[in-house]
Amino acid sequence: MKTLEELAAVVLLISLLSCANAETDPSDASILNALYISLNSPPQLTKWSSNGGDPCGDSWMGITCAGSRVTEIKISGLGLSGNMGYQLDKLTSVTDFDISHNNLGNQIPYQLPPNLESLNLAGNSFTGGLPYSISLMTSLKYLDVSHNQIQGQVNLMFSSLTNLSTLDFSFNAMTDNLPESMQSLMSISNMYLQNNQFTGTIDVLANLPLKNLNIENNRFSGWIPQQLKSINLQSNGNSFDSGPAPPPPPGTPTASIPNPNYNSGGNSSSSSGGGSGSGGNKSGLGAGAVAGIIISILIVGAIIIFVVMKRRSRKSVTDIEKLGNQPFAPLTLQEVQDEKCVENSAKANTKYLETVPMINLKPPPVDLHKSEEDVVSLKPISPPKKVPTAPINAKSYSIADLQIATNSFSVENLLGEGTVGRVYRAQSNDGKALAVKKINSSALSNSEEFLNIVSDLSHLHHPNITELVGYCSEHGQHLLVYEFHKNGSLYEFLHLSDEYSKPLTWNTRVKIALGTARALEYLHEVCSPSVIHKNFKSANIILDMEFNPHLSDCGLASLVQEPDQASGYSAPEVALSGQYTIKSDIYSFGVVMLELLSGRKPFDSSRARSEQSLVRWATPQLHDIDALSKMVDPLLRGLYPVKSLSRFADVIALCVQPEPEFRPPMSEVVQALVRLVQRANMSRRTTGKDAARNEKGEDSDDNNS
Repeated sequence: MKTLEELAAVVLLISLLSCANAETDPSDASILNALYISLNSPPQLTKWSSNGGDPCGDSWMGITCAGSRVTEIKISGLGLSGNMGYQLDKLTSVTDFDISHNNLGNQIPYQLPPNLESLNLAGNSFTGGLPYSISLMTSLKYLDVSHNQIQGQVNLMFSSLTNLSTLDFSFNAMTDNLPESMQSLMSISNMYLQNNQFTGTIDVLANLPLKNLNIENNRFSGWIPQQLKSINLQSNGNSFDSGPAPPPPPGTPTASIPNPNYNSGGNSSSSSGGGSGSGGNKSGLGAGAVAGIIISILIVGAIIIFVVMKRRSRKSVTDIEKLGNQPFAPLTLQEVQDEKCVENSAKANTKYLETVPMINLKPPPVDLHKSEEDVVSLKPISPPKKVPTAPINAKSYSIADLQIATNSFSVENLLGEGTVGRVYRAQSNDGKALAVKKINSSALSNSEEFLNIVSDLSHLHHPNITELVGYCSEHGQHLLVYEFHKNGSLYEFLHLSDEYSKPLTWNTRVKIALGTARALEYLHEVCSPSVIHKNFKSANIILDMEFNPHLSDCGLASLVQEPDQASGYSAPEVALSGQYTIKSDIYSFGVVMLELLSGRKPFDSSRARSEQSLVRWATPQLHDIDALSKMVDPLLRGLYPVKSLSRFADVIALCVQPEPEFRPPMSEVVQALVRLVQRANMSRRTTGKDAARNEKGEDSDDNNS
């Protein structure tokens, strides 16, 4: 026994010594290799390498480590070009990231280190908007994106950034009102918003613990809150009112801070002047009582209307309570940014929404008497105008090259036929397999249109989007060359597999849903302008050998002529008007999630009439755990966590809602699916028989068999 103890002590000592002299974590090293390549392998990054190397052990320039993990990346002011790639979110130990004052330009990637305390991207000429992922950096204390070309509305939610002490948005082209969620920045000391195009008031900043605030050279209006006049405030170059601020509206709580500049005029003498105490009280009650009665009547009336509307809601109370326990973040102003819903209504509800820990909002009841004309009148928002075409960042092939690679586009190499053309397998000179899409001549008006599309496609880079390798435009022929993935499409796996094929496990289905959600999130919320897919379906989700999804046909929306009404993927508003929006993509994504859950086709004419439309058949059952367990793809054989299944169904229900304005943005769908993976113990299995136990409040993820 003593020998075993001594041996264990020796092993432990060796392990400790190994850790003390450990090389860089392989994952961290690999990501830094990729970053080096994305930055065009700059020689000024001394000791860096595009393959292998030891960032920690060899003291790569700007890299700081703790043990084997990289904790700081500081490569500021080195004249770096290129981009940051899309893998930085795997650097989970990095707390300080500074790549400021370089020449990166382009778009800030969504994938940034998630546990940052300091993020400095200043002075890089970044364009587009801010990635929503910054909203999830709960440890963030310092954020500087100044001196760039960041445009549009700030789509960050500041509710989780309660540790942020310094925020610098200065010298950009940000527009619209300040987000209401800024009032959650209760650790903020320094805020620099100067030289933008912000509008509206700065009331949202009134109660923050600010010491320094610069809002110069914007388009702010209204009044400067009294609380901000006692700090170091720089406010020139705006349209603030210099007169006295108006009084608070009737019914404002007495706890509100009064504005000492407000002069009540003639009423001041009656409220503070002579007369007996009883006389003063009587005078005050006269006006106050009337106002109080009116306010009380309005409140009671509002409550009655609320109760009546709630009873008419198409969702039951139990459904609402169920959604309250699902893993979605609150539906905030981020949800309505693409559809530009009524601003005042959104502001009025923001404070309430941010206090709700989970979604408990349901859309209003469907008006069965609404005419088709009324629905069509709700025109979707058109996508923003495209910026001038950028250079094409892809290889140019000749027709002869591709004829050789595809054996003259032989039937044996035909992989499939999509909405805009046929796809062939090709073999390049270096032996690498490729996929060649031959665009139908009827889909294009001219070669210039094709080259504009290729230019846009060549700048789409995301791990879950099929990468464009090259293109061909010769002799009236237009072809796109993509990377090739051997496992085929999700549609084939779900609907065309034979009895010998191994079915997709529940884990894999969730993985596919999350990956494709990230792809859509990139198109909708990272790309500027946003990219509407328009043809989102399981046949366009290609799986690699590890079953990672890759979304194809991105950026080809202009080539899709008419919506395929019989496919089952089209949102209701598309069927009525033929117009696509970002919200119609989200509906189609919900349909694909239904395919993953049920194993059924979106529309199947071979089934009974009531079951032909997957959405129509499945939607009423998504919140009934017994019915839900019967809907699950029988090929899963009950091997799924019931709690995970229920949460998956909740996300589907939100995505396939008939009203586009109530569908959540893809960033919130991604958050929900990430939380689903985190909360469920995906390595265990539970059978559908555990559903009854789950209804009693037990978490079957933790009590599975």
